[in-house]
Amino acid sequence: MKRTLVLIVSVLLVAAGPLFASGQAEGGGEAEGPVFGLSVSTLNNPFFVTLRDGAQAAADEMGAELVVVDSQDDPAREASNIQDLIQRGVDALLINPTDSDAVVPSVRRANDAGIPVFTIDRGANGGEVVSHIASDNVAGGEMAAEYLIEAIGGSGQVVELQGIPGTSAARDRGEGFNNIVDQNDDVEVIARQTANFNRTEGLNVFQNILQAESDIDGVFAHNDGMVLGAIQAAESAGRADDIVFVGFDAIGDAVQAVQDGRLAATVAQQPARIGSLGVETAMSDMQGESVEDFIPVPLALVTSENASEFE
Repeated sequence: MKRTLVLIVSVLLVAAGPLFASGQAEGGGEAEGPVFGLSVSTLNNPFFVTLRDGAQAAADEMGAELVVVDSQDDPAREASNIQDLIQRGVDALLINPTDSDAVVPSVRRANDAGIPVFTIDRGANGGEVVSHIASDNVAGGEMAAEYLIEAIGGSGQVVELQGIPGTSAARDRGEGFNNIVDQNDDVEVIARQTANFNRTEGLNVFQNILQAESDIDGVFAHNDGMVLGAIQAAESAGRADDIVFVGFDAIGDAVQAVQDGRLAATVAQQPARIGSLGVETAMSDMQGESVEDFIPVPLALVTSENASEFE
């Protein structure tokens, strides 16, 4: 009798498996809300942790389940993660790409599976994307350049620490920065090197630049992690007081550095708002509402005058 009962239960569980995998509730009823997949480039960065938290808060408020996967800045891992989300049958995919080109096959696989795709903070260079939710990174780069040039007195030698090659954020922030710098004949970019949005790499790369360049007036980094690493390198070399540093993202450590007078300015992006807007936009699209192709999130320049507002 026991063996017969076990066999019956096993058969029932196997039959029920597809229902659970597709997001249906126990007992065969519909789940309370949709299931969204969020693929994040890396959770080893406070900016993207805040973005995830914003998305999670919005999902909780709207009664949706959010499945988060971490690509760890690895395009191959990202492709595998997204494939898992597609096989799970999520109702929508929110992707923060590790690389705007490398993510394209994954976007197309989601397209083929009939799963709407939304990109957040970083874009994809191909495939069908319903909406891109991000700050205007070109405008942010321009904002940073204008502040830096004014801070160094309108002339001097500056360094650009670049983000991960191939990401739309690195491309656009660099484009904006150089749009302004190129208009100023008295400002020279003496070094452009990638530090891959990484604080340790920012420190190491800038150490080498300090050894090679005796006269540096300013530094713009595509994110705060790199600029904080560069500041650490300059402080160790006894040169921090002679250099104006500007970052991007306004993470907590950077805002504190602005208040401490170590960092001149950083561009605030509102990552929590980017994450929440991603979920809200996916929900609107799922409910048949019209959504914009690009949804911009306002930027702000954080300086010593207003840093307390961004704590």
